[in-house]
Amino acid sequence: MEVLVVGAGSMGRWLGQVFVADVGPSLPATARDECTVTYYDRSNAAATQAAKATGGHTVTSVTQEYDVVAIAVPISAAPTAIASHAGNATCAVVDVTGTMKKPVEALRSNASAVERCSLHPLFAPPNEPGNVPVVTDKDGPVTTFIQETLEARGNNVFETTPEEHDSAMKTVQASAHAAIMAYSLAGESVPDRFQTAVSKELSALVEQVGGNEPSVYGEIQAAFEGAEDVAAAANKLAVASESEFEQLYDKI
Repeated sequence: MEVLVVGAGSMGRWLGQVFVADVGPSLPATARDECTVTYYDRSNAAATQAAKATGGHTVTSVTQEYDVVAIAVPISAAPTAIASHAGNATCAVVDVTGTMKKPVEALRSNASAVERCSLHPLFAPPNEPGNVPVVTDKDGPVTTFIQETLEARGNNVFETTPEEHDSAMKTVQASAHAAIMAYSLAGESVPDRFQTAVSKELSALVEQVGGNEPSVYGEIQAAFEGAEDVAAAANKLAVASESEFEQLYDKI
């Protein structure tokens, strides 16, 4: 099975490893043994690094057909990347870009004849295993293989809809990240001996969020509107009277 991964960032490298993982029984042994992963990225250096990590290959342009095309580009580039490369797939197209409504629409428009699914691992690759919502728009051996392999790696894979997924991401990603970043930006450095149980946990979250690529978080904030809700809620707390504060507190 020949796989093209479009996008050689951390998620693209992780997805390439999923295809060559020594777990998951749904494909014949010969198909797994002969699975090759090729990376395409605007950065040749990134593609080369990804290929070394998985024993794969690189291309500087996509001109041939592959059994599977996997799209692992930033959120804003997903529809264009799907439109550009879905036609190179003979069996399946997979998307792991972070939103689902627009990618699933693009998959339906550009890959109607093959298997297709949209996955969103809700973790950075080093933190696997975790939750993986999936929209299987057209199932088959490849989409089954991917889901079984992810489950064999310890992940909780579950079906959802594009609307349900994107609505949830507004809270669990955009709002959550905005709240953590706002706490960090608003607060001051405090010696450890003054930390409370709550502030200690928040500081750990700040460290986790702050240890990644800012562009990834910027893409999430641009895709979902949760940050505005956090700002509005913080403003309510800041100007609330005693009785209004108690009313707000009772809602948590």
